[in-house]
Amino acid sequence: MADVVEHHLAQINVARPKAALDDPVMSGFVSAMARIGQLASNSRGFVWQPGDGDPITSDGLVVNLSVWTGFEALHEFVYRSRHGSFVRRRDHWFVPMDQPSTALWWVPVGERPTVEDGLRRLAVLRRQGPSPQAFGLPQAAGAPPPPSPAPDPGAAAPRP
Repeated sequence: MADVVEHHLAQINVARPKAALDDPVMSGFVSAMARIGQLASNSRGFVWQPGDGDPITSDGLVVNLSVWTGFEALHEFVYRSRHGSFVRRRDHWFVPMDQPSTALWWVPVGERPTVEDGLRRLAVLRRQGPSPQAFGLPQAAGAPPPPSPAPDPGAAAPRP
């Protein structure tokens, strides 16, 4: 019998651009957004991302939010796909930021987190460190999804 997947891994990462997104300095990044979004959508383990490929911004930050089946799929996309070449060139487009700039957390299957939720979780991670509410990439590889809720003792037993 196959395991039932009850949680997916949500991630948010933020970056402060060196210039406005319509500035020529940012053209290489902005012109690649749709291609990278499509690459993510076609990647093994991808579940969801908001928007239509245009960059999401909040308080002067570029925000990336997505949901994956688990850490291995996210890691493979970020570092081992063509996306990795953009990660290696991030210094061309973005200024150094307070770390961590990425937060991860488990969401029930089907849940679609908001940018605001992700930014709150990143703030919690920065203030309090890793926890089940939000953890960083160093903790993600070994972070198990939360346990399934205990069955309600008063609930009727499932029918065979």
